[in-house]
Amino acid sequence: MATRPEPVKVLTVCGVGMGSSLMLRMTVEEVLKKMGVAAKVEATDVSSARGMKADVIVGQGMHTEEFEGRAPVVVGITNFMDKEYLEEQLTEAFQAQGWLD
Repeated sequence: MATRPEPVKVLTVCGVGMGSSLMLRMTVEEVLKKMGVAAKVEATDVSSARGMKADVIVGQGMHTEEFEGRAPVVVGITNFMDKEYLEEQLTEAFQAQGWLD
């Protein structure tokens, strides 16, 4: 099992870094807490995110495609409030990285 960063650095990304990335940040924080993962979650826009380092990037699929390979975990979503889907995606991605049992 690979060592998971503690805390995991997460970027929630939207086109302009306003309301939707903040809503997503709250959802991600809730899901990661439920998963028992310590995380530092920051909401940002696509342009700013390009120059930032992160372990996990979560955002709309149209914005996350360009981040593939820039972070160990990149998750694209369509519904910012769908906690079940987000948990499934993060769990699967974390397991693929060896960050969860």
